[in-house]
Amino acid sequence: MSQSKPTIVLVHGAWADASSWNAVSVPLQAEGYTVLAPPNELRGLTSDAAYIASFLAQRTTGPVVLVGHSYGGAVITNAGAQGGDVRALVYVDAFIPDEGETVVQLLDGSGSALAVADPTTVLDVAGYPGAPEGAAEAFLKPETVHTAFAQDLPDAERWTIVATQRPASFVANVTPSGPPAWKTIPSWAVLGTDDRVIPIALQRKMAERAGATISEVDASHVSMLSHPDASLTAIREAADSVV
Repeated sequence: MSQSKPTIVLVHGAWADASSWNAVSVPLQAEGYTVLAPPNELRGLTSDAAYIASFLAQRTTGPVVLVGHSYGGAVITNAGAQGGDVRALVYVDAFIPDEGETVVQLLDGSGSALAVADPTTVLDVAGYPGAPEGAAEAFLKPETVHTAFAQDLPDAERWTIVATQRPASFVANVTPSGPPAWKTIPSWAVLGTDDRVIPIALQRKMAERAGATISEVDASHVSMLSHPDASLTAIREAADSVV
């Protein structure tokens, strides 16, 4: 891969894994970029960000474009200034928290399909070994995937998400965010106009607050799968800015 190009690091969100970036990573690799898609542990924002920062410090050299989807946006906000030479942030249908904010607080009153009085109507909950007291894992119910998470994907792909989703601990969504990397690192934001997990108004508010270069795409919460060209354009623009 060319050393003149920044490394692209792709951080997935909740209910996903690194394969959620395949439609983006394959074209970028074909263009000569070094692309890395580490696991996001989905256990708690502080520890998840520390892991990604450690990954950046140990697994990258030279400039990095750090990309986050959904909850991964909160992770890169915290990890971006803690490890590696991160020169640009790209948010895709993502949370872009300020210091002290939690995912749950951001979603409150937003109209999100997940911001409901009884979370068990949209999520299945299960315990896990070593969980902090009161913590549990949340899985998307199949109906939630089909109607609110990935409604613009073909039926078979939605069922694949149902079957392969990686759950997130409730701790991840209630951990206050730390000092945001977007205050010192330029950012781009791809907003899905039919996102029912992080509604467009909330995405736009967070992106504008961060001073991000904003683009919009008529897509669900998983626009990097249904309309990858929007993510690719933003990532290329961010990469061009650091060359």
